[in-house]
Amino acid sequence: MNSQTLREARKYEEASEKMIPADHRPSFHLSVRTGWMNDPNGFSYYKGRYHMFYQYYPYDSHWDSMHWGHAVSDDLLHWEYLPAALAPDESYDRDGCFSGNAMTLPDGRQLLMYTGVVQERQKNKAVVDWQNQCIAVGDGVDYEKYENNPVIDAKDLPEGFSRQDFRDPKLWRKSDGTYRCIVGNRPADGSGQILLFSSPDCFSWKYEKVFAANNNRFGLMWECPDFFMLDGSAVLLVSPQDMLPEGFEYHNGNGTLCLIGDYDEKTDTFTEQHNQSVDYGIDFYAPQTVLTPDGRRIMIGWMQNWDTCNFRSQNVSWFGQMSLPRELHVRDGRLYQTPVRELDQLRRNRVDYQNVLVSEQVHLEGIRGRRVDMELTIRPEDGQEVYHEFMLNFAQNDKYHTTLSYHTRNSILKIDRKFSGSRRAIIHQRRSLVNSKNGELKLRVILDRFSAEIFVNDGEQVMTATIYTEQEADGISFSADGAVRMDITRYELADYTGGKKD
Repeated sequence: MNSQTLREARKYEEASEKMIPADHRPSFHLSVRTGWMNDPNGFSYYKGRYHMFYQYYPYDSHWDSMHWGHAVSDDLLHWEYLPAALAPDESYDRDGCFSGNAMTLPDGRQLLMYTGVVQERQKNKAVVDWQNQCIAVGDGVDYEKYENNPVIDAKDLPEGFSRQDFRDPKLWRKSDGTYRCIVGNRPADGSGQILLFSSPDCFSWKYEKVFAANNNRFGLMWECPDFFMLDGSAVLLVSPQDMLPEGFEYHNGNGTLCLIGDYDEKTDTFTEQHNQSVDYGIDFYAPQTVLTPDGRRIMIGWMQNWDTCNFRSQNVSWFGQMSLPRELHVRDGRLYQTPVRELDQLRRNRVDYQNVLVSEQVHLEGIRGRRVDMELTIRPEDGQEVYHEFMLNFAQNDKYHTTLSYHTRNSILKIDRKFSGSRRAIIHQRRSLVNSKNGELKLRVILDRFSAEIFVNDGEQVMTATIYTEQEADGISFSADGAVRMDITRYELADYTGGKKD
């Protein structure tokens, strides 16, 4: 039986969604139904469709008491909204239903595991969040919270492990039919760690051990863990808070971390071998993955940054969108990401240019737009010295532009959106060290109405940024300091207006 809190949220979101014109939303990225969206939750494949739940506050475009929003898709690009799945309506989650995961049970039901939050005011007047793990079970639309919630709480944690930073469960089923769950936590030293729990049935859980420890290397608290096997390697994704930069690999603030190594299933032991950022741009956090029916590992992240949430004006009816779904691979100990292949079906009106000389600003006929998929290869002019800098401007008119620039001297690729229309002194640029041989670089740039995602060298690195430039700014231009030869293929990406597929 749905609670009054959930019924009210469902009624409100259904009415409010109709007030947002389709062309005020991204075309092929999932955005919030109405109000506020952050982390992806419960990314799963159930009853023949992809399900994406998300952190959600329907009543305002700012973070508040967390619900779970819900959308489904056949192709990971065109999403249909379903009614909100969870609302904070029980004693153990009254102050928020935080992030979590989804699992199909052997009896065919869908189980959601999430973090319930209860706030308490202490004697010193400080307010603390007590966090615990809870379960709801349903049919893909309606979910009933488990009568014995919470299934993991403070009494299950070893001495010294935080009850306040204990969130974001990720589930998987082992080959022997038992279940494992990892949860983000902090030990007494304040660093991040990932805890492992086991269950015979996905309902009764016991603590096993520390699955992975930060030891104060990458930020502090580790949020939103995901764990999976890929191309013979074990991959652990986490989102550390309060990071310090390490060269151009990690940046200040909230980031994304990929640990690649080995996993011994018998002993549930993860051995870390390599580490890297997941995304090198501005707006990407809390990614989750799903295994598709055809065996691909697909990742989607929240296309935002906690330090840039004031980017949009205050009077908007929605805030928050998800990244493009990305196919993942591990090659030579490194995570590679490429746009989901379903995107190719949206391509229209191909335009090709080969061996274009770029030495000053160049505009090419047919190369413009805000829903665009562009593949570029740049290299020095034959017989010339390696150029100093190459620049791509997009979402451009006389007033606005966002710039992607490549500096050969130090092999740095930079995205800069300070002229994109923001009236806030937020993070406007990020730089990444990329691999290039003699000034040659391969880029794939995908633009939607409010975002840019740049895939470098066939997915060796990705840089993501949201932009809220006026849609009339749709120019694209190229320039160089030195002589650059460029090959470019551009496609328009078919517009999509919500609801069901055309």
